[in-house]
Amino acid sequence: MSAETNPNEYDIPPTMKAWVLGNPHEMKLIEKPVPAPGPAEVLVKVGAIAVCHSDVEVLHHGYPAMIEGELPFNKDFVMGHEYMGTVVKTGPGVDEWQPGDRVAVEVHAGCGRCEKCREGMYTSCHNYSYRSKGHRANGFTTDGGFAEYAVNNINTLVPVPDHVSDCTATLIVTAGTAVYGLDVLGGLIAGQSIAVAGAGPIGLMFIAVAKALGAAPVILSEPRADRRQMAKTLGADVVIDPTAEDPVEKVRKLTRGKGVSFSVETSGVPTVVNQVLHMTHRGGKVCLAAFSNELIPTDLAYVVSNNIYMFGIRGEGRSAVRRAASLFAQGRVDPTPMHTHTFPLEQADRALSYAEHQTEGAIKVVVKMGDHANP
Repeated sequence: MSAETNPNEYDIPPTMKAWVLGNPHEMKLIEKPVPAPGPAEVLVKVGAIAVCHSDVEVLHHGYPAMIEGELPFNKDFVMGHEYMGTVVKTGPGVDEWQPGDRVAVEVHAGCGRCEKCREGMYTSCHNYSYRSKGHRANGFTTDGGFAEYAVNNINTLVPVPDHVSDCTATLIVTAGTAVYGLDVLGGLIAGQSIAVAGAGPIGLMFIAVAKALGAAPVILSEPRADRRQMAKTLGADVVIDPTAEDPVEKVRKLTRGKGVSFSVETSGVPTVVNQVLHMTHRGGKVCLAAFSNELIPTDLAYVVSNNIYMFGIRGEGRSAVRRAASLFAQGRVDPTPMHTHTFPLEQADRALSYAEHQTEGAIKVVVKMGDHANP
């Protein structure tokens, strides 16, 4: 950075360090050209990036990452979507953002031309994976953040307040997913009861956001004691150990036999889907927020006869990340305790391993650029 001449002018090298996919299960650290931002795009110098379970899925299976309709292996593709950084260059005609702006990123930009994008449902873009049609989903269909630099559409950026650390800012996009499910699609109203099954990073973020939105009581079902404790730290009113008691019976007891207004499945465990259905009262809502790799028997008769609204969620659409950033800025959501481990860029492969295997109790693992000891 040429700070002595102009604090908003940056020296950008021609190449950068980037982790790319090789064969399935293989990541390689290479030198790759620094991308150039086009119209309606900016270049972001990545400050930190969190590992998401979707990154692990991409590493091993490719999908849901797709490039021009094909799996992303052996294409010098950079994974990673939960990152933050600093704008260092703007594309032609861009005046919405300036070099020096500290930002977190939303994953999806969409193509802007299909029916869903025109409705604002860009996470359901009909041209998913086709960059040739204008679609962008960083870390899934276009290069992501396990690199020193990344290009983003201007509509995917949200400002990061000075008091929010780099590592905490990487969690804004995770919070955006919870806001999308609870607020935008779910219409959660303050005072409604909620039960969350599973205390991985997404489940814990649903707990924190539900509490911030005024849900009461906020109930969690999770077999691991350390995750239950973390949920309490983030605002859960009641935690249930499903290995020690029936979670459906417990939720029914807590709600005087009625069930909760809203339930969320974030565990990905097939048998848990029916549990969250039966935790939910008549006319309630069920958000399915976890991927499963197998077909799941579901009690649809219960769903229909009890007029339950059940929906799946993909990503963080309708500008939910911007609302999540506002909750962070106001101090209404502080997920800092979820951040358990930090690695430098050179050890991003180790960071993914820690996240996948929950090594040393890892919950949210962050790769910090530069001096990773600095939060």
